[in-house]
Amino acid sequence: MKKVLTYGTYDLLHYGHFRLLKRAKEFGDYLIVGISTDEFNLIKGKKCVQPFAHRAEIIKSIRYVDEVIPENSWDQKIDDIIKHKVDVFIMGNDWKGKFDFLKEYCEVVYLERTPEISTTILKDHINSKKNGKENIKT
Repeated sequence: MKKVLTYGTYDLLHYGHFRLLKRAKEFGDYLIVGISTDEFNLIKGKKCVQPFAHRAEIIKSIRYVDEVIPENSWDQKIDDIIKHKVDVFIMGNDWKGKFDFLKEYCEVVYLERTPEISTTILKDHINSKKNGKENIKT
């Protein structure tokens, strides 16, 4: 069985997330998704709309996902790869090169992001609606 691992916050779920997870699953038989905990997001300077438990439940329900694990720190990736016997580590290409140090443990793949959508775009759109402005193309 070929195992794949990816990480993310998955706060405001959108089709870019689904596309990433679907493409990640195509690299193996079993997809593990590490979801950043609320505490880790605070360390990263992120404030989520949804708590970790809700985000994890949503991601678990996606048919491409076989397992969800908490991401508590930047440093756990090597341990997760070893513990879960991961063959392929996948991240969006906005992280290109940042995880190349994992190549001694498994294959590292950076997938192209869906260009027209992101959580940041959604948050900006929501905030502009609150302020009576429109700033998203549909």
